[in-house]
Amino acid sequence: MLYDLHAQTQQLLKPLNLWTQALQKQLTLPWSLFPYTPAGRTLLAGMELFERCTNNYEKPAFDISHTLIDGKKVRIHEETALAKPFCDLIHFRRFGEYKHPKVLMVAPLSGHYSTLLRGTVEHFLPDHEVYITDWRNARDVPATEGEFSFDDYVRYLIEFIELLGPEVHMVAVCQPSVPALVACAKMAQDKSAFQPLTLTLMGGPVDTRISPTEVNDYAAERDIDWFKNKVICTVPDIYPGAGQQVYPGFIQLSGFLMMNPDLHVQKHFKFFNDLIQGDGDSAEAHRKFYNEYLAVMDLPAAFYLDTIQKVFINHDLPKGQMTFAGEKIDLGAIQQTALMTVEGELDDITGQGQTAAAQKLCTGLKDEQREHYVQKGVGHYGIFNGRKFRGEVGPRIKSFMATHSPSKH
Repeated sequence: MLYDLHAQTQQLLKPLNLWTQALQKQLTLPWSLFPYTPAGRTLLAGMELFERCTNNYEKPAFDISHTLIDGKKVRIHEETALAKPFCDLIHFRRFGEYKHPKVLMVAPLSGHYSTLLRGTVEHFLPDHEVYITDWRNARDVPATEGEFSFDDYVRYLIEFIELLGPEVHMVAVCQPSVPALVACAKMAQDKSAFQPLTLTLMGGPVDTRISPTEVNDYAAERDIDWFKNKVICTVPDIYPGAGQQVYPGFIQLSGFLMMNPDLHVQKHFKFFNDLIQGDGDSAEAHRKFYNEYLAVMDLPAAFYLDTIQKVFINHDLPKGQMTFAGEKIDLGAIQQTALMTVEGELDDITGQGQTAAAQKLCTGLKDEQREHYVQKGVGHYGIFNGRKFRGEVGPRIKSFMATHSPSKH
């Protein structure tokens, strides 16, 4: 019912949105005087604000056309290395031959698209062969593909790791920290020849009992039946995934926005004023941020509920009760994969200490196989994007990877 109402509202607003876009273009033609008068700029600013507030934001593009290698501009071709029903493994292929290590970036399946890690990808491209998990919007996956669970997520990671070969580094950002640990432990228990050289966990909820945040409390204070009854919806017939059970992206986005409603209102008022005053740079920065922030995807219901139950309610991993396909998982089995954990000093999504907990749980590692780093002055997103990531966090991760690469052994 809720999803149907949302879809119908979007359909009703679409004509108004398209009409506003068309009128904006008409009023900004070269011979138009509207952009040059205070009243005209105010009207255009209001129209753009309305258009953006009623827009249905689709998946953004990575739009990475080139990188710099040894000071030379090198073209990038984005290609699919492996297509799965719920995820594509994307390879950012660089033109030319380079003997650089492979890195598998595991993007979160938590509402936003993998393009949220665009800056992370760009940082590693000059000296790594970069692959990323590009999760699909569950509303676009036909119901005939079946459901997608936590165990399926782990299976995908193992398959991707094996595809890329034995000498691969893995970086898991936020949500995938737990399934990434489970995948590494499962491969270690099976004595796989394809175990990753390193695993880097960034702001991941390994043990949410430590420094719980508002996000953690929201999950921990409710039982699994509440989530099943309140936030799980059926995809309407107008989408390819009609009939799929999902946790809709628009519900999660509402939660994101309500965490700091005043901040988002202020940012939109500032955007309105920037347009009137002709501050194009500030207005464009606002557009880029919210084009990404407001583009959300539906999550498979089985995976979402599994994650809530295992990670936020039962705390299976830190309690030593995590299972995969019915088999108990022992993080102590991880002995070949070096572990780095990264946290942000001001992270209000994953509390400080939650990611570092992985270090104590991986009892089979030697001291020289571990590293923990807390980045001062950044929140959750600052640990994998932005100036401090490029200047401090990223170089540390690269150094850690280099230390545990075959040439260093």
